[in-house]
Amino acid sequence: MRRDQQTGLSVHGAHGVYGVRGMSDTQASTAIAQTVQRALAAHADRPGALLPILHAIQHELGWVPREVVPAVATALNLSRAEIAGVISFYHDFRSEPPGRTLVKLCRAEACQAMGADALAAHVKARLGIDFHQTRADGAVTLEPVYCLGNCACAPAVTINGRMYGRVDTAGFDRLVGGSES
Repeated sequence: MRRDQQTGLSVHGAHGVYGVRGMSDTQASTAIAQTVQRALAAHADRPGALLPILHAIQHELGWVPREVVPAVATALNLSRAEIAGVISFYHDFRSEPPGRTLVKLCRAEACQAMGADALAAHVKARLGIDFHQTRADGAVTLEPVYCLGNCACAPAVTINGRMYGRVDTAGFDRLVGGSES
């Protein structure tokens, strides 16, 4: 584990989109195409294959690039509009690369009852972004989540997939350390 120089947030290894960052456009396109082929090979013959394919692509890349839509549509005999509609409908799919650090705040009722609204306002101000945004420097993305399954320890936050419970504004500041502004 290391700390991101610009945000102070813990970064738990490089995966997904970070594997294509720093590559030439040709290398990145090749890596994306290989990811799509692996996802199609693993899931295309299954009933209801679209969601598992999109999840596999996002798991590996960190997002579902728009350029994968035609290949997935052809493989599944679906229209491009159907694929794009599924990507835009489900809030967990991203069509843009996330920041190096992904912060998710629970917005469900249990967390709201325990102060998540004040925490959300603090986190947005601290990071300088709103929900569904990535900082211009690519350091961090902030996403709302409607239940992380940690209701007994509300409010809950994940940072790069690591769960934290009973997070208040001071606790968030301790988690991120350094200065984000």
